[in-house]
Amino acid sequence: MGRDLFWLSDEEWQRIEPCLPQGRKGAHRVDDRRVISGVIHMLRTGARWRDCPTEYGPYTTIYNRFNRWSKQGVWHDVFYALTGSSGVISSTAVDSTHVKAHRSASGAKGGTMPMPSDGLAADGRPKFMP
Repeated sequence: MGRDLFWLSDEEWQRIEPCLPQGRKGAHRVDDRRVISGVIHMLRTGARWRDCPTEYGPYTTIYNRFNRWSKQGVWHDVFYALTGSSGVISSTAVDSTHVKAHRSASGAKGGTMPMPSDGLAADGRPKFMP
């Protein structure tokens, strides 16, 4: 694999390598540097994980490692190691609810029945003659 596929320089890699989880049991691990380069590539291009170039490894490995490390907070540590800042200024949540109402759902009662207060003006006199 050519060096042009790595998104991080040797100096940057030395700074983030201590932040990565070590000593995992299980199947043979794909090279962390190659996986991180695959994650960066996918985030920069905005493509589907399935469209990840095979040079970075299996797309399932790229996605699973990104997802697992996100839950563990590894990416915050990596970002801090590279920039010296957490990048988080404050936490904010934005929520919006949109409910489509029927055009006749303006809140008024329907029908032709007169309401008790309909016949009175502001001063209490009838608005019309019966």
